[in-house]
Amino acid sequence: MAIRQIRIEGDPLLRKKSREVSEINERILELLDDMKDTLYEAEGLGLAAPQVGVLRRVVVVDMRDEEGLLMMINPKIIEESDETQINIEGCLSVPDESGYVQRPKELTVEYLDEKGEKRTMKCDGYKAVCISHELDHLEGILYIDKKIEVDEEMLEKEGMLEEEILEEENGENE
Repeated sequence: MAIRQIRIEGDPLLRKKSREVSEINERILELLDDMKDTLYEAEGLGLAAPQVGVLRRVVVVDMRDEEGLLMMINPKIIEESDETQINIEGCLSVPDESGYVQRPKELTVEYLDEKGEKRTMKCDGYKAVCISHELDHLEGILYIDKKIEVDEEMLEKEGMLEEEILEEENGENE
């Protein structure tokens, strides 16, 4: 168990596509454990392996909800809604910045857990945002690539009041 260094925007490794995990071995389990420790140390919600310098399709997410920590190996979105949502996002690899991103409101993700068991999970709201954000890292995509400009009308349509925006801006990074 170790805290790994988080790669910051500008590091070319963050722009590379990650390879699938072919075998869940001690190295992958150690990576998952280190990513969990790094996530909690950085007080984030999610972390993808490329963010700690490993080009493998591995993600950890903890929304601090009843599901707790999710360790996802070879995750992929198998279904997403046409309906979208706009949220403010941040990223441990892009410190001290945030921006609006439009993502699917609901999605279904398929992955292997740390025991190698196939799992399927449906999620919506901010959990869908977080998982979509982390899976983008596996493709070499950062949220800043998807940032959009919003106006008051868009925010009103999304039901984002000024107080909610301030709360999100002062919230935790992913």
